[in-house]
Amino acid sequence: MAAAGSILARTHDLLASKVRPGITTLELDEIAERFIRSKGAEPSFKGYRGFPGSICASPNSMIVHGIPGDYVLDRGDIISVDIGVTYNGWVADAAVTLPVGPVSPIAHRLLDTTKASLFAGIEQARAGNHLGAVSHAIQERVEKDGFSVVRSLVGHGIGRDMHEEPQIPNYGEPDDGPMLEEGMVLAIEPMVTVGAHPIRVGGDNWSVYSQDGSLAAHFEHTVAITSAGPRILTPWHLEEQARAA
Repeated sequence: MAAAGSILARTHDLLASKVRPGITTLELDEIAERFIRSKGAEPSFKGYRGFPGSICASPNSMIVHGIPGDYVLDRGDIISVDIGVTYNGWVADAAVTLPVGPVSPIAHRLLDTTKASLFAGIEQARAGNHLGAVSHAIQERVEKDGFSVVRSLVGHGIGRDMHEEPQIPNYGEPDDGPMLEEGMVLAIEPMVTVGAHPIRVGGDNWSVYSQDGSLAAHFEHTVAITSAGPRILTPWHLEEQARAA
């Protein structure tokens, strides 16, 4: 899984260098697919339950599951890019939300808070903690800054399959849920909106938006629970910035 995660992290690094005004989400998708396949891996999302893309590309108020297409990135947009990579039968999953040129102060704060909440959750991904400790840490960090955790979408276990048990809400109490054990691997992924948390699904039956049209951000890492603490298997280049947020 670490090998899959390394390919995934490099894919994120590559796409981050390509995000700019004027590029389409389909172009980003094609760049990602070429790179992933060049490393002997497969894009996990391609064909998953009929999904047509190799990445999910979700701009502005779209939270997740955006189908790559003719949307042209514009200065001031934010774009959430979610990628899955399968290598030798093992899956890794990670997401980042990127600014397209200079963005508004509220967008900048949203990105900083969502990244910080991801790392707050990861810090609690330790053997002996309940799963709720991860969820609670994310919620506490998000709501401290006045934003909302999306409640109807969750993180998940991951391994041979992209979506495995347990489901990981981004809100809850520290003693909720199963006990975490060494050897578990979790896809921890806070999804956060500037406004309220309810969602709506787009006409393509894939894209998910904030119901009130407010900006949304999504950050995710695949994290292994080890005897030495949480190990991030998808170390995309924004990691240090996230830790400092």
